[in-house]
Amino acid sequence: MLTPAEELGLSGLSLATRVRKAFFSMPDATLIGAMDRIRDESTRRHLMYLRDGNLETIRVLPCPITVLPDQLAYVHFVSLTIQNALKRLPEMYMQDFAVRELLRISPAEEQWLWECWGPSQREHNPVFSRLDAMVDFISPMWKDSLKFVEPNMSGIGGLHLVPTVERILAEIMLPVLESYDDELNLAIGPDIRELLMQDMLDHLQAIGRPPQNICFVEPKYAGSGPDEQEALAQYFHDRHGLKVMHADPAELTQQGEEVYYNGDVVDLVYRDYSVFDLLELQRQGKNVEPMRTLFRQNRIISSIAAELDQKSCWEILTDPQFTQKYFSADERQVFRRHILWTRVVSDRRTLLPDHQTGDLLAYIRREQEHMVLKPNRSYGGQGVVIGHLFTAAEWDSAIEKALKDPERWVVQELASIPVSEFPVLGNDGKVHFEPFYTVMGFAPTKYGLSVLARASQKQVVNVAQRGGMCAVMIGRPPFMGTK
Repeated sequence: MLTPAEELGLSGLSLATRVRKAFFSMPDATLIGAMDRIRDESTRRHLMYLRDGNLETIRVLPCPITVLPDQLAYVHFVSLTIQNALKRLPEMYMQDFAVRELLRISPAEEQWLWECWGPSQREHNPVFSRLDAMVDFISPMWKDSLKFVEPNMSGIGGLHLVPTVERILAEIMLPVLESYDDELNLAIGPDIRELLMQDMLDHLQAIGRPPQNICFVEPKYAGSGPDEQEALAQYFHDRHGLKVMHADPAELTQQGEEVYYNGDVVDLVYRDYSVFDLLELQRQGKNVEPMRTLFRQNRIISSIAAELDQKSCWEILTDPQFTQKYFSADERQVFRRHILWTRVVSDRRTLLPDHQTGDLLAYIRREQEHMVLKPNRSYGGQGVVIGHLFTAAEWDSAIEKALKDPERWVVQELASIPVSEFPVLGNDGKVHFEPFYTVMGFAPTKYGLSVLARASQKQVVNVAQRGGMCAVMIGRPPFMGTK
């Protein structure tokens, strides 16, 4: 007999099959017309990536990824469990030298952490994160396929991109799909912007600040990255009537204990800026004291806790010397099932995936086919080395590079990356279905879960690496009820 989880996976397969069948039923002219409209709407609605000072329209794939409500509820539970564990890292860092060694930060960053972590942050610790993961929703073993790759605890990309992609596909593709299968019942999930806004309003109430002036702080004049902060500010102003400002850290000023932007007091900041980057601004002669004040007063989302955002966080959640000491039995069960074994690369003995203690370097050399090397604090898919794509000599060279790099690297189990077929327009002017790797980013709050889905024909799946975006839509198979 199938377990309930396996039955749910097969139901997910049934739903995805209905969607694919509808796509295969469309004439090329219909699908090409829809794809053209998607591209035009993506440009019009500012789905843009800023690359070396030039704006590029982000590719949006026309076929939605489908998920069942019960699947989404389970991922929400797991994501919240992991996020709540990560929010406790500052306390562990301050108590435990072994944790401090794994989550090593510079003395200057540590000074900010010590200064800006206090009673208010312990009581109200706002972290708005995206946890990147692999999951195959159409597999009978979909729960076991859910593997979390790394945390992103601050300044997560996609706040404008995700709901915009979802709405474009809902408006353009859903009517077409339903015209070929009137039993399809698909809907978009929670709006990530509304989840963030509710977290911001809750935190303002908790710290006793009025919900008036919110400031989005980012590298405003940078030449690369998703270009979405101005669109976000406009959305929040139009939707919630708040004054939403958009500032570079160097543009903030301070009078007494209040921080201002262009003469307006700042009640709360949503930041896309790390302390590491703020310290670089300071070395350039910029005044970053207003940001330090806001951190100290607990008026920034994500809080100073997000400065411990490193891939090495996963070692703390996968090594029993830490999990037995700091986490409950229920939390440990979630970690064991869904977090990939990860270790900081160094010459030492550690607990290996087979639950035996052994030599780390010997193990990762021997298990090259099943391992990935990653810079510990980088992002955007930079520097990732997937073992089975390289020769043994190249893998050894990558390990030596990791050992010598003062910024440190991690080694991680290689997760199975789900593959989905998406329609693409070929050079012959016809539509072809081609395989794409897909990776999810889950943004959990107590109010719901938003999903960022990316797809690429390369195994390093990231928009920064010129991947595309997909819409994740919630649906029910026809036999579970129609519209």
